[in-house]
Amino acid sequence: MIGEVCMEVSIPFIMAKIIDIGIAGRDIPYVTKTGLFMVGLAVISLLFGCAGSFLAAYSSQGFAKNLRQRIYCKIQGFSFSNLDKFSTASLVTRLTTDITMCTNVYQMLIRICIRSPFMMIAGCLMAFRINTELAVIFLIAIPFLAAAILLLSTFAHPRFLKMMKTYDGLNASVQENLVGIRIVKAYVRDEFEFKKFEKAAGQLCNAQYRAEKIIIWMIPLMQLVMYLTMSAVVWFGGHKVVFGTMSAGQLISFFAYVTQILMSLMMLGMIFVSLVMVRASVGRIKEVLSEESDIRSPDAVNAVTELKDGSVEFRDVSFGYNNRYDNLVLENLSFKIESGQVVGIIGGTGSSKTTLISLIPRLYDALSGMIFVGGQDVRNYDLKALRDGVALVLQKNVLFSGTIKENLRWGNPDATDKEIEMACQAADADSFIKAFPDGYDTELGQGGVNVSGGQKQRLCIARALLKSPKILILDDSTSAVDTATEGRIRTSLRNIAPQTTKIIIAQRISSVKDADVIFVLDEGKLNGIGSHEELLRDNKIYREVYESQQQGSGDADMVPDVSDRKQVRPDGTDIVD
Repeated sequence: MIGEVCMEVSIPFIMAKIIDIGIAGRDIPYVTKTGLFMVGLAVISLLFGCAGSFLAAYSSQGFAKNLRQRIYCKIQGFSFSNLDKFSTASLVTRLTTDITMCTNVYQMLIRICIRSPFMMIAGCLMAFRINTELAVIFLIAIPFLAAAILLLSTFAHPRFLKMMKTYDGLNASVQENLVGIRIVKAYVRDEFEFKKFEKAAGQLCNAQYRAEKIIIWMIPLMQLVMYLTMSAVVWFGGHKVVFGTMSAGQLISFFAYVTQILMSLMMLGMIFVSLVMVRASVGRIKEVLSEESDIRSPDAVNAVTELKDGSVEFRDVSFGYNNRYDNLVLENLSFKIESGQVVGIIGGTGSSKTTLISLIPRLYDALSGMIFVGGQDVRNYDLKALRDGVALVLQKNVLFSGTIKENLRWGNPDATDKEIEMACQAADADSFIKAFPDGYDTELGQGGVNVSGGQKQRLCIARALLKSPKILILDDSTSAVDTATEGRIRTSLRNIAPQTTKIIIAQRISSVKDADVIFVLDEGKLNGIGSHEELLRDNKIYREVYESQQQGSGDADMVPDVSDRKQVRPDGTDIVD
């Protein structure tokens, strides 16, 4: 940039020599020689400019890559409570639109903020060298231009901040629609979703208009100042030429320097405008980068790096979202699970069953009380070691783009084909996988759209088994399979991993009745602990759930025996076996 400026500043000076010496003296050889020299400087300036543009583009794209990577890594380190502060759509906007805006401004900055100041300084020096009185004219214009830019930017920033938040709303609408596109089609809500998107797009359009209508005054204002200054230079410089105190070549070169100076001012003004526009994006990016995860591993020296066994103990544990003690979702929980036990958890919707098991691998931290896993406080574990020892199959089964085998190896990247097949056999998934033409190499669509809900659940169970965990948590993870399949999965789990602690959250009594111990949760409190028979006898909530399912108001625990019932044809005649 500096090389380009040096060449550009030299050209008007040489042009003045051509006019005052070559043309005035009718010296054609001088005009030719000096003109060719000026063309050479222009070519060198062009090469410098191309090199500067290339390096600026290269640098800005590297800046964008590094910034995106840093933000993405930061998000990966967030706890669930940190993620609760940002919507998914907002994080996507920050990783895309906000960073793109920052990248564009960064590219302008590293070019113009070198070129323009240096051009102003060099141009001013040359202008003052030619004529001090004329140079004072553009010095008067600069404060007016700076004041106008500052005033407009003050009003513009809040509007650009609101505009970026409106981008979040638009992205949220798109994301929600695309994720649930099958439901939209099934309920024929295309027109409703179109109107909702149209509304979000309209709000963004209005927000952009309100922000831009302030900024659009900037360029005309700068051009007005520029043309007034140039008119003043022509007026006063023309008088000097007429009265012989200044040559025509000097006026032309001075005019060129003033143009360079004012253009540099305009470019700096545009940079300032861009900084105003991007300030909102910078603030939003900074929010993510400055967010500190509230769940961290202890120092490497003091961290426990191995789970001794799968025992779990809660001691007077309470938890509330957003660290709110006035709205506890779990309250004063105390219990102990021995390593290798099968534990069932039953409770109504909203009884915080999923929240409870989220505390074991430290997806959240308890507000009060202590949680022990393998005999150690969970806060003493290295997070990777703790979570490697706990396999969690959540209610929402998530599969990623790629083959079935690649998805299963999330549980163990080094798993052999044999180990993968054994895990799938235990999860009752091997048969349907082999029914696909490509078997374990079958490509799954985004989110596993080409497999059913029950197949997703079984794949996720197999993926968890490949971790060979000390603790296996199944959060209502067999709700989409039939009772016969669920029975085979329960039997396999008991047989293949007897030393693994299994915690099963379920809505159906049949899913947990064979567990060693069953917990009954009610509104975040432990309402009962015992075996299936003990709870049927002593716990009112458990008994009501069991009876309602037996009567068919929920998922039936047992298939009624119909062998002694008379069976008839549609015409009323008996069917004889």
